[in-house]
Amino acid sequence: MEESNLSENDQQLSVSQEKAKKVWSFVEKNFLALSIVVAGVMISSSLLYTNGGGLDLKAGGAQIGDQGAKVNVSVDDDPFLGDKNAKVTVIEFSDYQCPFCRTFWKESFSQLKKEYIDTGKVKFVYRDFPLSFHPAAEASAQAAECADDQNKYWEMHNKIFGEEEKLGQGTVQYSIEQIKQWATQVGLDSATFNKCLDSGKYKSEVSKDVADGTVAGVSGTPSFFINGRLVVGAQLYSVFKNIIDEELKKK
Repeated sequence: MEESNLSENDQQLSVSQEKAKKVWSFVEKNFLALSIVVAGVMISSSLLYTNGGGLDLKAGGAQIGDQGAKVNVSVDDDPFLGDKNAKVTVIEFSDYQCPFCRTFWKESFSQLKKEYIDTGKVKFVYRDFPLSFHPAAEASAQAAECADDQNKYWEMHNKIFGEEEKLGQGTVQYSIEQIKQWATQVGLDSATFNKCLDSGKYKSEVSKDVADGTVAGVSGTPSFFINGRLVVGAQLYSVFKNIIDEELKKK
């Protein structure tokens, strides 16, 4: 067996990774139920705070990098929205099949786009971080890159998340054939798109995003770097707004 050739440390790492996959799989399969529980905890905690309990919920439970600890993260040559010279750059490392990434897209992204990206205050960069236990994530990432060849990256980006939202909650399963159907529906030339996706043309590009994200400290999705400040998770719009406003006030 291959496992017998591993060192003791490697065996322990393999076991830890397998446990992490099982935990993450459980979270995603029970996403709705857990969300309700978390919401209940947050409401209860909020009441404690209101009644003088001293619990600070201003950060919304977000993991946020402080102003003195910034990570230098490359935007690479990845697709972006907004003014390329904007004072604030937001880099998202995301997985198309991740339900939390879809939650950010559904609940916070449109507000960020309206208030900060479309107004030239923020440059928003999307970088791929497909997780190994999401079977459609890698193909989806490459599909969006193939769509970019026809100048429809963001149309495909929104289509993938939008169609998942229609299909169900939690981690939604879908096929490469469905991805190809969605590409046609956003107006892509199907023959050109299918050839690009089937060839794996952008496999190395997606892998580079994963490598850069790993070096920057990304361990889960979605993860964001706002002018180098790390924010992890599908946080409320207010969390992003507060940090962006802080960065905009700086000279």
